[in-house]
Amino acid sequence: MPQVPQTFFDALAVRTWCGLALAALGRAREEIDSINVYPVADGDTGTNLYLTMESAAAAVEAVFAGHATAGLSTGVGQPASAGQPTLAEAARAMAHGALIGARGNSGTILAQLLRGMAQVLADDGETPRTDGRGLRLALRRAADSARDAVAHPVEGTVLTVASAAADAAGDAEDDCGTVARAAYEGAGRALAATPAQLAALARAGVVDAGGRGLVAVLAALVETFTGETPRAVAVPAVHARVAVAEAAAEVCDGDDRPEAGGPAFEVIYLLEAEDTAVARLRGRLDELGDSLVVVGGDGLWNVHVHVDDAGAAVEAGVEAGRPYRIRITHFGAEDAHMTGEAGRQPRERAGRAVVAVVPGEGLAGLYAEAGATTVLARPGEPPASGELVEAVRRAHAREVVLLPNDADLRHTAAAAAEQARAEGVRVALIPTRSAVQGIAALAVHEPERRFDEDVVSMTSAAGATRYAEVVIAERQSWTMAGICQAGDVLGLVDGDVAVIGTDVTVTAAAVVDRMLAAGGEMVTLVLGDGAPADVVEHVESRVREGYLAVDTVVYRGGRQGALLLIGVE
Repeated sequence: MPQVPQTFFDALAVRTWCGLALAALGRAREEIDSINVYPVADGDTGTNLYLTMESAAAAVEAVFAGHATAGLSTGVGQPASAGQPTLAEAARAMAHGALIGARGNSGTILAQLLRGMAQVLADDGETPRTDGRGLRLALRRAADSARDAVAHPVEGTVLTVASAAADAAGDAEDDCGTVARAAYEGAGRALAATPAQLAALARAGVVDAGGRGLVAVLAALVETFTGETPRAVAVPAVHARVAVAEAAAEVCDGDDRPEAGGPAFEVIYLLEAEDTAVARLRGRLDELGDSLVVVGGDGLWNVHVHVDDAGAAVEAGVEAGRPYRIRITHFGAEDAHMTGEAGRQPRERAGRAVVAVVPGEGLAGLYAEAGATTVLARPGEPPASGELVEAVRRAHAREVVLLPNDADLRHTAAAAAEQARAEGVRVALIPTRSAVQGIAALAVHEPERRFDEDVVSMTSAAGATRYAEVVIAERQSWTMAGICQAGDVLGLVDGDVAVIGTDVTVTAAAVVDRMLAAGGEMVTLVLGDGAPADVVEHVESRVREGYLAVDTVVYRGGRQGALLLIGVE
């Protein structure tokens, strides 16, 4: 259905633009994925841009729905605009949605582009609309803020395309449609020139994938204000996928990528932190890896980086503030970080991967370093099946072992496994009930074994690991060990309360004693942020003195909900 053109940039124009941009990225997603060679030839730029824009559009729809409900509740006699958000509200919702939903390097940059625009559009919260001049300023702020967010800007990328769009818009008249068209055409010209600026693109015979996505978003902006789909920009013909594969094999030999065998992990998380802490974080992450992009502000940030030490990247976030929605992806052997034979298809599926739900940042780093793709479960916020399916897709393997690490997630994990199987992935769900069982399973994982043999071995290791946790009671309750009061320390063994105490260290030792009474060769302790400093030393001493030939291993789990996770195997 043809769109009704918007003369000015108001809340409805924001909504229309987001919808059109999402549709445009949906149509172009496969094409953009297929030309993705920089900074990593992982074939997901189009998908990441789409998911980021989807989150932005959903946030705008939510704010419209909220105002519509409020407008209905006020009854008759209200002005026509009573059920519609202001331009500032819609723009802020768009920016916030993109920020919290940003995926990958390209999606993170798109989020900052939208945030930059929103800063101008929402500058005067009472203004119901802006004109071409406001749009020109918004495009300029978007390009500048995106460039500032990237630790080491590279020309020939989406940053170049965004700057060209802002430059072209700056010379246009004050009509929104004219400004948008000028930005689109300027971006198109810059996109066509990207192969001459970036050797990886020239070798593959393609334009920059992120820039191609931005051109699609700007085409939607033109349609928003004119009602017409602009003529497609002329860009160099995209070569066959084999050319992209050759570039993927060679990309690490050029000057525009780190050396071969570069960072093994992509780490992304949202972060609640002050500006001064984020400035220090940028420096720390820049030392750890590359492809660093930190976007956001006003206390909420989205952090993206490629590193070898995923745990250190997460720990840096913990030092800066409160990281959450942590996603860690292991670049497999088929990724462009590894040098391969020319003609190889980029992003060929890995043979086998492990996808695990983990309760804390520290464990997320531990699992990722062992090669697993992780999904963080925050206390009280278990992941949905869609998040597990997305993690399976990110793992990009023909065979996947899924570790839910929580008895309450068994149905969610089963639904995710079924959906992944429908997409052609062979999935085995191991019903791990605790992260310590997942650690035991991961310790015996051997991807070179036959799939069934590997799954049986991992299942046996998990099943042979008894699990416990030490938590604080939130309210009075009846338990298997008697009545507990709010504030009591509870020791749960295999899901049931076995010990009620008043001291964390004493209760932890009692739980370990109870578990080792049935035998065991190794005790695993995962320390939460709220645990007392002496609990590990006390438990280790207790095990060393009371149980011969029993080893103890300690990990730091971060904000994992439980004060202490315990495993005995």
